[in-house]
Amino acid sequence: MTAIVLFDGDCNFCDASVQFIIQRDSKGYFNYASLQSDVGQKLLKEHNIPKDLDSFVLVEDGQAYIKSTAALRVARRLDGAWKLLYALIAVPAPLRNLVYDYVAANRYKWFGKKSDHCMLPSPEVRQRFL
Repeated sequence: MTAIVLFDGDCNFCDASVQFIIQRDSKGYFNYASLQSDVGQKLLKEHNIPKDLDSFVLVEDGQAYIKSTAALRVARRLDGAWKLLYALIAVPAPLRNLVYDYVAANRYKWFGKKSDHCMLPSPEVRQRFL
């Protein structure tokens, strides 16, 4: 079973987050698509998520997860101690999302937007981008 991570393709922080996941996903569980891509837009529509949603999305087992819930569900599949972060799922989502929303609101200011340059992934990683 694989899951799809939808991310903001214009965001440096989001790109770094995808690279972080790739490096810690030795089983190749996750596939990736930008929110702006045709695949991303199709999945948003299928799961009744507004097209203008500006969030990290995980589609797993036919269910879509957003914000901190998506991030924690990704963390539980990563190699190493990162999976321990999933314990934070016990914190109510509105509280978790206060932190998530603060970072999300400032990510362009802190990390910038992507320029015309992008990483060229290896063929193995490239096939995981939809």
